[in-house]
Amino acid sequence: MPSNQSPLGALPARFRRERVLVVGCGDVGTRAARMLGRRVRLLALTSSPERSPRLRELGITPLAGDLDRPATLARLAGLATRVIHLAPPEGDLAADWWRDFRTLALLRALRRREPPRSIVYASTTGVYGDCGGARIDETRAVNPRTPRAQRRVDAERAVRHYGRAAHVRASILRIPGIYAPDREGGTPRERLLRGTPVLQAPDDVYTSHIHADDLARAVLAAMWRGRPQRVCNAADDTELKMGDYFDLAADLYGLPRPRRLPRSTAEAELPLMLLSFMSESRRLDNRRLKEELRVRLWYPTVESGLRERPSP
Repeated sequence: MPSNQSPLGALPARFRRERVLVVGCGDVGTRAARMLGRRVRLLALTSSPERSPRLRELGITPLAGDLDRPATLARLAGLATRVIHLAPPEGDLAADWWRDFRTLALLRALRRREPPRSIVYASTTGVYGDCGGARIDETRAVNPRTPRAQRRVDAERAVRHYGRAAHVRASILRIPGIYAPDREGGTPRERLLRGTPVLQAPDDVYTSHIHADDLARAVLAAMWRGRPQRVCNAADDTELKMGDYFDLAADLYGLPRPRRLPRSTAEAELPLMLLSFMSESRRLDNRRLKEELRVRLWYPTVESGLRERPSP
């Protein structure tokens, strides 16, 4: 084959466009799909037949399959030239509680035939655990403190191993809190209306965020430009403690600021899931996002993103 000829040239015409498979095509996946438009052939794995009409409206071909039923994934082998893996790990704890069986099932299916050129896996900044408010980059050792974060670590390792073994460019995006005014539960407004308290300043923790549109753009940048087996923090530039974040949001929405509690009182008043987020503090370095993936953030701070809010 001449050096300037695309390897897709030998394929039938219907396969010459890049074929992008989205696994876990929820809010961020559909945003990425809209940004891709008709430049590629879009495919999405779905276990819910009722979602198929909506996917077709977006120009996405639905593929019936369930990550919890590996036998349904056989058709994915060799189908896509790029894979975006946005599906979360299982919610229930299994005997091997630290394994992400959904990711393992997907990778086993992809191994059966010609691999994709690239795969992007959406992980979480929770894999770092508590960093005591330190500013960290991607070289920080992982220290997951919850079963869900440990499963993400397992998935990251599996994806990177697959990338090395199959000569696939595997990219890992570590993602903090996702928000957007048009995303269900995507702003702090609901929590402010419920009157949920936050920690007092001496006990408070740093928290990070990314606008859903910027995250979708980061996913696509990693899909096209990500370095092999590379990790990237997909976070904006904001460095705010959690209570200050909710104070900012309250002021923007014209709502009362939340109550401030000492940690000792909060532990008796707040649910365990929320307390787990209040037990980890870190500030994220996002230079790889900007310099390697060349993502110029549309919403570099949560203030700029929250100002794009729907009318009350």
